[in-house]
Amino acid sequence: MQSMYEAAGGGEGLLRLAQAWHRRVLADEVVSHAFSHGFHPRHSERLAAYWAEALGGPATYSAAYGDETSVVRMHSGNGPHEEMDRRAIACFDQALADVRPRLGEPVRQALHDYFTWATTTTMSRYHDSADDVPGGLAIARWSWNGLQR
Repeated sequence: MQSMYEAAGGGEGLLRLAQAWHRRVLADEVVSHAFSHGFHPRHSERLAAYWAEALGGPATYSAAYGDETSVVRMHSGNGPHEEMDRRAIACFDQALADVRPRLGEPVRQALHDYFTWATTTTMSRYHDSADDVPGGLAIARWSWNGLQR
């Protein structure tokens, strides 16, 4: 059975997805606020590497950019933002349709489930302060059966 990374199109497929998602969130009046203070010029490449590692691909993100702690800290200390999360998930689903219009439903659902889980749990766990995020977190791995423990 192929990994979710492979089913998503590998590194190139995830890069196209990250680029499409980034375009969509920048155009969204609510989600774009998260990027209003700027973003890394290689945001899409870094995001694709993060997703690749989480979905069973190479550990490029951890080797080149940081660990889960650094990612979660970037997303922490901003208070609750359920509407932004909901809209970011909708942008993800739309980006999937943009780049992979004929993607099979099992793959689409599994990718949606991963993004929803990451957005509503891991990335929104520390509302009060980024300082609350513990050190040494590893990037969570997601498979066809959900979160790998």
